[in-house]
Amino acid sequence: MTRSPVPNVSNVQPLLDTDVLRSFVAIAEYGSFTRAAKAVFRTPSALSMQIKRLETTLDQSLFVREARRVQLTAHGELLLRYARRLLQLNAEAVACFLTPALEGTVRIGTPDDVGTRVLPQVLSGFAASHPAVQVDVMAGVSRVMLERLDAGEIDLALVTAGSRDVDPERGEVVATEPLVWVARADGTARLREPLPVALAEHGCAWRASAVDALDRAGRPYRVAYSSEHSAGQRAAVQADLAVAPLPRSLATSPLLEIVDDPKLPALADTHILLVTGARRSEAAQTLTQHVVDAFRALRG
Repeated sequence: MTRSPVPNVSNVQPLLDTDVLRSFVAIAEYGSFTRAAKAVFRTPSALSMQIKRLETTLDQSLFVREARRVQLTAHGELLLRYARRLLQLNAEAVACFLTPALEGTVRIGTPDDVGTRVLPQVLSGFAASHPAVQVDVMAGVSRVMLERLDAGEIDLALVTAGSRDVDPERGEVVATEPLVWVARADGTARLREPLPVALAEHGCAWRASAVDALDRAGRPYRVAYSSEHSAGQRAAVQADLAVAPLPRSLATSPLLEIVDDPKLPALADTHILLVTGARRSEAAQTLTQHVVDAFRALRG
């Protein structure tokens, strides 16, 4: 009788734990142990221990820890590509054998700046955990999104609001950001009189905040450029046609800079408000909670 050879245990390669890989990817994407810990519902010390064990297993350093953030080493960047593929394969394998508990279609409305900056990252996590739910996204100005919500055309909406427009009974504030004056870095628009400004259309919280601040300060201005989308405002500023009131995170182009000028009045904070319809399916309720949790993790 021929016996099968006994495997040499010493030559067996270690298996990578998907839970540890999920923590590793979160740290790489957030650039912070603290923010990643909130996203994966663990403590920073627990994540630190996981990464130490992972580095020991692979015999490589994966992160460079700096004062305010952590960055991947060359080996960390290599592992990140493998980790994302392994996690995706794991999710696909589980989805093939387990009947999804949640199905249906959810329709969400959002302004274009939220839809391009924040929402894709939020929805990617939801799609991984609930692959059978179809999410349809409609982009447009906040006023129109609220009208569609009231008409039952969408299930929930992320809208922008000024401090005076926030109604806690209407929705939940999921993000707050300073509104700042933005100009071309080497431009002269900020020096012109009356001040040329690029504004969103009527009904936008950014526009209302800017007009109210300029009027109260008695600063002469003219609307040199009006656009339904924030991309239009940024284009006008980059062309040095005007200055614009924008959330701080949108002043990221090398051509743009935040204006620190006492002649320009301070602006109120801008908020992202999550508003839900009166009748929500189980899928819509689950997505609503996922959006709240995702924004809470981003704030961390």
